[in-house]
Amino acid sequence: MTRRWRQRGFTLIELMVVISIIVILLSLAIPNYSSSILHAKETALRDDLYTMRSLIDQYTLDKQKAPQSLQDLVDAKYLKQLPKDPFTNSRDSWVPVTDESIMSPDQTEPGIIDVHSGSDQTSSEGTAYSTW
Repeated sequence: MTRRWRQRGFTLIELMVVISIIVILLSLAIPNYSSSILHAKETALRDDLYTMRSLIDQYTLDKQKAPQSLQDLVDAKYLKQLPKDPFTNSRDSWVPVTDESIMSPDQTEPGIIDVHSGSDQTSSEGTAYSTW
């Protein structure tokens, strides 16, 4: 009878070994997961900046005037809505750059020429996101 009872369960040592292996595997996986999340956010930021910069140029060439705010891109249906900055998690944190330069001879009004992230964090490359 005692022999059968022993064969049904796991010993405390076996359970501790399995739990230790799981903890070791998790300690190796969590840093990789964190870095992959950071790289995904950086990629999303690069894509959003590229899209908005292209649309600013397209708006300027189409309308012969630069947008005066980023909301002009939404109002003119170039964007459905402003994207969320992945690091500030806000649509209102984008920092537009205005200049008095003219993109083409037909342009009648200067305005926004570039856009940057409003985040004060530093990227994995060592540069500030606000300089991208």
